Amino acid sequence: MRNSNKNPANSRQSLTDFYTEQYNARAGIPDHPQIFTRWQKDSALVRRTHAGLLDLPFGSAAKERLDFYPAHRAGAPLLIFIHGGWWRSLDKSDFTFIVPSYRQAGFNVALTNYTLAPEASIEEITLQQVRALTWLYRNAERLEFDRNRIVIAGHSAGAHLAAMMLATLWSAHASDLPRDLVKGGVLMSGLYDLDPVCHADFVNVDLKLDADSALKLSPARMPQSHPAPFITSVGDLESDEFKRQTALIASEWTTGFRDEILLQGMNHLTICDAFGNPEHPLFKASCDLVASV
Repeated sequence: MRNSNKNPANSRQSLTDFYTEQYNARAGIPDHPQIFTRWQKDSALVRRTHAGLLDLPFGSAAKERLDFYPAHRAGAPLLIFIHGGWWRSLDKSDFTFIVPSYRQAGFNVALTNYTLAPEASIEEITLQQVRALTWLYRNAERLEFDRNRIVIAGHSAGAHLAAMMLATLWSAHASDLPRDLVKGGVLMSGLYDLDPVCHADFVNVDLKLDADSALKLSPARMPQSHPAPFITSVGDLESDEFKRQTALIASEWTTGFRDEILLQGMNHLTICDAFGNPEHPLFKASCDLVASV
């Protein structure tokens, strides 16, 4: 989708009103409590019925933990999923429901957590994900996955963090890390230009972004560290701003961009259901990407 949002400067709405309307996705999804409850129930069932290594520490903070679900064979690729929630809500355990389909497809799956805002800034949350991926790369032999086939996926704020991993200078972070540690990405309904978030008071009260920090933390305003292939997706029921953000990262990172997966009848939350549904084109495109790296 290449939809452009109407310019708030030409609207009677203030910037705050405009961006609150555009980015407060839950307000536009009346059944969002039921969706969250369903995810939690489905995820709890998966944890009871699928073997996994839970709450593995990758750092010293209480929330620096990840869950790892092994593939059915050693040496398979690793798909890492980062959850959303405006960097200030939800948990990795809410998204365990995505695991069975990807394991059935032959992949290892890791779900990462992070300290939530306002306890942590977006910069610190980003660094926590760097630590998570560094830990996974260094523990690949122990976990029996192929460290040369790591793909990152994220939804909403998690897609922002996934994009930041695609922009990370890994070899500058540590000498034992390859420049292309992340071989591909799946970016769903993400935030890649954080400047509008500065005006969305409903969330920035916790994030405390200003113009300088928003620029520093906007992946669309920095290059990919290497041309890893990535796909994007956004629901057709989502706001113009989420559609603009999706178009923006594709237009800025042209070398790595492979495809946008169209999601008819999907909103900002049900896109996660599509990601975990083995019959959905988004799932199939994600599997194709992982298998190709």
